[in-house]
Amino acid sequence: MRKTTLLPFLMASILAGQQAPRVDDGVLKNAAKSGEEWLTYGQNPGETRYSPLNQIDATNVSRLGLAWSYDLGQGGGNQEATPLVWNGTLYGITNWSVVFAVDARTGKERWRWDPEVNQTGVFPRICCGVVNRGLAIYQNKIIAPIIDGRLEALDAETGKPVWESRVSYPQDNYSITMAPRIAKGKVIIGVSGSEYPVRGFFAAFDANTGHFAWKFYTVPGDPSKPFENEAMKKAAETWSPEAWKMGGGATVWDGMAWDPESDLIYVGTGNAGPWPEQLRNSKGQRSNDNLYACSVLAVRPDTGELKWYFQMVPGDSWDYDSVQQLMLANLAIKGQQRKVLMQANKDGFYYVLDRVTGQFISGQPWVQVNWAKGLDEVTGRPIVNEEAHYGRETVMLTPGPGGGHNWSPMSFNPSTGLVYVPSSSGGLSSYTADENFVYKPGEKNLGIIRAKAPTAASQEAPITRPTPPSIGPTPPEGQRGILVAWDPVTQKERWHASGGGALGGGTVSTAGNLVFEVIPDGRLVAYRADTGEKLLDLKTGLTGGMGPPITYQIDGKQYISLMGGTGKVIPSVGLPPPPPSSTPPSLPKLLTFVLDGGPIASQ
Repeated sequence: MRKTTLLPFLMASILAGQQAPRVDDGVLKNAAKSGEEWLTYGQNPGETRYSPLNQIDATNVSRLGLAWSYDLGQGGGNQEATPLVWNGTLYGITNWSVVFAVDARTGKERWRWDPEVNQTGVFPRICCGVVNRGLAIYQNKIIAPIIDGRLEALDAETGKPVWESRVSYPQDNYSITMAPRIAKGKVIIGVSGSEYPVRGFFAAFDANTGHFAWKFYTVPGDPSKPFENEAMKKAAETWSPEAWKMGGGATVWDGMAWDPESDLIYVGTGNAGPWPEQLRNSKGQRSNDNLYACSVLAVRPDTGELKWYFQMVPGDSWDYDSVQQLMLANLAIKGQQRKVLMQANKDGFYYVLDRVTGQFISGQPWVQVNWAKGLDEVTGRPIVNEEAHYGRETVMLTPGPGGGHNWSPMSFNPSTGLVYVPSSSGGLSSYTADENFVYKPGEKNLGIIRAKAPTAASQEAPITRPTPPSIGPTPPEGQRGILVAWDPVTQKERWHASGGGALGGGTVSTAGNLVFEVIPDGRLVAYRADTGEKLLDLKTGLTGGMGPPITYQIDGKQYISLMGGTGKVIPSVGLPPPPPSSTPPSLPKLLTFVLDGGPIASQ
């Protein structure tokens, strides 16, 4: 009788021991220690994208071959997402926020969930592409950002919805393209759309229930109404009282990181809108910095209270978002251990900040820069070239709106002490303010025009201001897209390699002394992390729309996975036809590689 009573409890205990542990705050805090799974967008809360796996190393990486592939669907945009791996399953998100789960060993589909976005209605409201950058996982739930403003929690085993919350509405010109992050049981998510008349913000929701927790606006609103908090009161002093009518911008569409020890989540904010500072009417104010555009904000995850901020580009006029990847590390600087936050900013400067206080430590151009002469050694404030303040005269500047670094993930290897930055260097972009700018509610309001060649009728050449002198490394001749291995302690380049660029693909570094980079043209390349020697250059068969790589290990076997391909144009949503090409766009796929795998089938 006693055996019969205890048997069910014994069996339940055995089964529970065989199940993967739920992903809670403790698991996420230690997410990357084994390297066997990939549980967060940046592999760990500090977003270093470093894996301790070393089965694939410099001696054998040339033997990589295809393990399996998975068709992502019709497409209609770039694949910018970082997949997650948990409990033997790989989870991903593709165009129009379709979420899928496949067996991480074989690629066999386990479930697929389509949020059924109203594509025709939503497409005209999307700022910058039908893309998603990733998912979050928490307590057996996959948390998916839906491009139309929803936040969805799906059961990790079945794909069935558990809860749904509304972050924003496409009718208000917001969309969601970033990967959500988890901090202390809350989902942190931001919105895209700075080119539209929107007021940027990020918000927190309970990860178990989806209940709204708090919202932090990144720029002030109507000054006739009470300020939401002291941070907004301070920001309002740096804006014209009329600027809020055009939104202000500063949307949050990418970089975040979480430091459990400091109890801070770090958030990057986008450009101010419209682009030219003078159109935001901030001249004559006590300050024209336009807080908190182009900044990094450190807030408490429980409440959203601002603890410190650092503004990279006060009074931005050049579309220099500061949403690029935020990376946390502990570095020995001038004989002292420092807890730092790092960013290879769109503006061409590599920043190192104290992540506890927000103090500026150092900053140098890691690519060619001519909009500024440098950064103030004490404050980190840019010393802007006078010629960079454009009006009706055209000015040619670098970096341009695409940035020296954009969303393509960089990675940090603690063994080499180097950060590997997909970069664009050199090349000038024109900036000209629109003298006839008229604000248009509900539409894009950039406030600039591109320099035009003289017409036969007018023979009128554009007026161009002198191009400011450049600082920073001279790019290799004929190459704009490069991978830069940067030493954040000395603020110097250690090596670089051709290929890549600020937009598309990305990197991951491993304990096998490797840096894997996905190149936007469809290649998977591997370098020695210490010297930059190229060890692998693998054509994936995909021709564009490439996302970043990840690595994981199951049953003692290390895998490398990536997504790519843009797919077919979807005429129903008014996408423009692709440019003429002898190579048709690749249908989107998820590819996974392993040592001694097979050949890649033609796409």
